[in-house]
Amino acid sequence: MKLIRFDWAVKKILRHKANFGILEGFLTELLKFDLTIETILESEGNKEDEYDKFNRVDILVRTTSGELVLVELQNTAEQDYFQRMLYGVSKLVTEYIKEGEVYGEIKKVYSINIIYFQLGQGEDYIYKYVGNFVGQNLGDTLQASKNQKEKFDVEQVSDIFPKYYILKINNFDDVAKNTIDEWIYFLKNSEVKKDFKAKGLDLVEEKLKYEKLDEADKKVYQRFQENRRIEKSVMQTAIEEGRKEGLEEGIEKGREEGLEEGALKAKEQVIKSAISKGLDNRTISSITDFSEEQIETIRQKMDN
Repeated sequence: MKLIRFDWAVKKILRHKANFGILEGFLTELLKFDLTIETILESEGNKEDEYDKFNRVDILVRTTSGELVLVELQNTAEQDYFQRMLYGVSKLVTEYIKEGEVYGEIKKVYSINIIYFQLGQGEDYIYKYVGNFVGQNLGDTLQASKNQKEKFDVEQVSDIFPKYYILKINNFDDVAKNTIDEWIYFLKNSEVKKDFKAKGLDLVEEKLKYEKLDEADKKVYQRFQENRRIEKSVMQTAIEEGRKEGLEEGIEKGREEGLEEGALKAKEQVIKSAISKGLDNRTISSITDFSEEQIETIRQKMDN
């Protein structure tokens, strides 16, 4: 059975109230508590433009208990992605507290990041960040007072602060050992196996069938899929060609100028190959250590 990709569904289908159960199921399995979506809020990833085929997709929801959950899907690499996670949550905290309200009214924020590229160094496919205040001298963890626990409905201080989740989809080995693994299998393969029992996946099978799309949406989805294939192919080809050509030149340069210079030449060749394939400076910067300004300089030299 052909199912549509989750990132496309986020843009086109999951924002309808009748389909909230899909996202509720995924979030319940990941966060390990039941939640109900009250409404979908506007977010930056709602917009559509020519960069969509390389861009991220996000959806911001408010639960019936007032908590904010930002789910972001990112296909292309960004070295500063950690910082962008921080910025996104900080922006939510300040935007969704009314002027004059006391700080105790700040709602809990969950940042769920579903990524299809290598971020940092780590072999796991689910990472959770929960900050604690640890004593520098005694090593004890700062605890919430009894009054704070009752007033703010928390068990520990870290419950007050945002929680971050990173799902590194490409690290998953396709062996589902539990219900959240079943969801990650779907996120990676756009497929739901018959024996999967995770909450929301039954609705995925029912509502995310390609055959259920009308003809107009089928054409839009086909273009989306083609853009994803082109993006993946161009990026991979640029990297492979750049490495090959760069290594050949880099080896010779390495003998004369040192290995460091040779490695730099190899990376420059990756950039040149990516430019020749039509990638823009922002995308190339995301897969190299070069700034957009440095890439533009290389581009200008190639044009001369």
